[in-house]
Parts: sequence; C-alpha cells; structure tokens
Amino acid sequence: MENVVKKRNGVNVEQLVGTIEAVKKDPEVADFKFRAKTEWLGGGRSKTTFQPFYGAKETDKSRTTPIVIEGDEPPVLLGENHGANAVEAVLHALGSCLSVGFAYNAAARDIDLDSLTFDIEGKLDLHAFLGLSEQTRPGYEHINLKCRVKSDASRDELKELFDYVQNTSPVLDMLRNPVKVDAEML
Repeated sequence: MENVVKKRNGVNVEQLVGTIEAVKKDPEVADFKFRAKTEWLGGGRSKTTFQPFYGAKETDKSRTTPIVIEGDEPPVLLGENHGANAVEAVLHALGSCLSVGFAYNAAARDIDLDSLTFDIEGKLDLHAFLGLSEQTRPGYEHINLKCRVKSDASRDELKELFDYVQNTSPVLDMLRNPVKVDAEML
C-alpha cells in the first residue's frame, strides 16, 4: 500500500505535529544555529551564502548546493540592482517568516488558505547612514504591514491566527526587540 502524505497549504501536517511532539519530549531539539557568509563583490554588491546549519541536535546536510542571495543597491544609491538592498532583504525576511508561520499554523488548525499576501513598507531616513545626523536612527523608523488572506475560515479565526503568528514570528520578534550582537574585527 502506498504511503499517502496529508498536506494542507503545502505543509506535511503529520510531520509538523511530529516535530512539535519531538520538541516537547526533548527541548534541545528546538536549538538551531543558522550561519551565513557574506562576501563583498565591489561597489554596493555582495553575496551571502547559506549551507550548513545546526538543528534538531545535528548539523543539517540537506543543502548539497549552497543557497545564495545577492545584495546590491539601486542606481540612486550608487548600485546596479543586482539584488535587493539590505533593508529590503529585512522586509523579505519579515514577509517570509510571517508567511511560513501563517501557513503552518493554519494547516495545524485545519484551515485551508486560498491565498496569502503581505504588503510591507519600511520608512527609512538616510541622514544617519550618510553621517549627517546623530539624532536620526540609521535603521527603519517604522514598518507598516498589511496581511491579505483568502480562506473559507471565518474572519475571527483568521484574525486570531494572525495575532498568534505575530506573537510567534522570530523575525518580527527580532525587529520589535533588541538582539545582542557580538561583532569583532579579525
């Protein structure tokens, strides 16, 4: 007999539940370390490579080919548009994280999604980045996010899910709360 995998919203629900149970039995399964190596390519262009990471108590070797993201600046900021700039990549990270959280948690709650989009806008003032102000912060001053979801679920169910996902999103948490960063020059 063929083993049929039940998927909802593209998520293997049985595997998702199994992961949750594994973490409940052994909390160390939840400890992950993601790694990135960024190389400057000239001008505003850089390349970041992701391959091995540690999770579920071992080094993951599923990425036989590295994942590469290129970054650059638009011409108005002296770049050549080879990729999103770093602050745009933050918006991508936020949208991606919220999408995963929403789809996975919807699947766990037996909610089918027809579509899900996040419109995200970040307001940034370049004065600090350009060394022209010490009163302006160099990062985003404000991020505005709008979620659009189509589903047979009720508006109340979707709102409850959206609120839950905001409270459990790692990227949203990192944006809302300071993260300790140790930096050193080698």
